[in-house]
Amino acid sequence: MREEAMPSSPRPPRLIGLATATAAVAAVVAVIAAPASAATSTTVVGAGSGRCLTVTGDSATAGAGVELWDCNGQSGQQWTTNAGGGTGSGHTGQVSDTNIAYVGRWDTSSTVATAHWAGAYLQTAFTGTSVKVRTRNAVSFYASIDGGSYVSHAGVSGTVNLTSRPLTAGTHTLRVEYASGDLAFEGLVLDSGAHTVTPSVPSGLLEFVGDSITAGAKDPRGALDAYGWNTGEQLHLRHTQIARAGYCLVAASGCVGQATQFFETDSTGAVPWDFSRYQASAVIINLGTNDLGHSVSNAQFQSAYTSFLADIRAKYPNAAIFVMETFKQWYVSQTKAAVAARNSAGDAKVYYVDTTGWLTSADYVDGTHPTARGHTIIANHLAPIIAAKI
Repeated sequence: MREEAMPSSPRPPRLIGLATATAAVAAVVAVIAAPASAATSTTVVGAGSGRCLTVTGDSATAGAGVELWDCNGQSGQQWTTNAGGGTGSGHTGQVSDTNIAYVGRWDTSSTVATAHWAGAYLQTAFTGTSVKVRTRNAVSFYASIDGGSYVSHAGVSGTVNLTSRPLTAGTHTLRVEYASGDLAFEGLVLDSGAHTVTPSVPSGLLEFVGDSITAGAKDPRGALDAYGWNTGEQLHLRHTQIARAGYCLVAASGCVGQATQFFETDSTGAVPWDFSRYQASAVIINLGTNDLGHSVSNAQFQSAYTSFLADIRAKYPNAAIFVMETFKQWYVSQTKAAVAARNSAGDAKVYYVDTTGWLTSADYVDGTHPTARGHTIIANHLAPIIAAKI
C-alpha cells in the first residue's frame, strides 16, 4: 500500500557559491548517475548529508546559485553527464542502477522508487564493507545481508546503516523487504570506490493474490511470514503478494474487490499496472474469506471468479493459475465451477487446489489468520503442487 508522506522538515540548506560548485561536487558528494554513454540527466547527492545538489529556486538563469537541499525530483536537481566525462559508473546504488532488481509492483520512474502492495522487495550485490539505505520519511523494512536472517528496521528515516559492524572486504548480497510506512527507496550508500554487482535473480516469478491471509496479517513479520513468501523461497523463485487486509473477490460495500483492484498499480487508487514489466510463471489466488461476510451471493461469486480468471489469463498468457479453496471451505462449489468453466473454454493451465485438512485449530492466531507456523505448513503443501505444473 502506498501511504501519503507528510512533508519533511529540512535543515537549513548549505549554500555553495557558483564558482566553487564544481569543486564542492568533487569533494563532498557521491554521484548517482546512469552509465555515461550519452548525455544523461541525473541527481548528485551529498555523501554525508544525503541531500541533492540544487539550483536555487529551480532557476534557469545564468549565474543562479547552487545549494544542498532535500531531494525532491524537481528540475533544479537534474544534472547532465556526457560521454567520455560522466560523473559516475552508473552502479553506485542509485534508484536507476540496473544492478538493483525490484520484485513486485514498484514505481521506478523518478529518483525515488516506491513500493506497492505487500511483500515488495529489492535485491542486489555490492562490494565493500558497509551499506546504507536512503529512505524518505518513517518506514519499516527488513534487510538481509549475505542470505542471513532478516533484521527489522522499524520506523526509521533518512540514511539507515545496515552494517553496524563492518563486513569483510569482498562482494556481498542484499535484500530489502518493505513492510509499512513511507515505502520510498532513495538509493544505497556504499563505501568510497565500492559499486553494485549484478545479483543472481531467478527468472521465474510467483504472484500470490488474496486478502489479509495472503498479506500475512496478524503475524510478527507480516508478508515475510506469509505462505506466499515461504513458497517462493522454497522453490527459489521470485514472488509477489498482491494482497491487502479486508479485500474480497467481489466489490461490495466496505470491501474492495480484487476482481478489479488486482489490475491496478497500488492497493488503492486506479492507476493501471503495466503488465509488460514482468510476466508471472504462476498466479496463486486465495479469495472468498471476506465475501461471505459482505453478502456476496453464490451466483455473484461464481460469475466474478470466472471472469477474473479470464482477465488474468489475458495479462499472463503462459502462466499456470492455481485457485485455492478457502481454508474455511466457503464457496467451494462456486470456485470449482469457475475453474471448470475456464478448463471448458480450453484453458488447461487453471488448477483447483483442495486445501482440506491442511490446518488445524492450533494453526490459527484467531480462527481465521494462520500463525507463522501455519503459513509454513501451507507453503509445505503448496510448493510441490506448484512445482509439478511449472
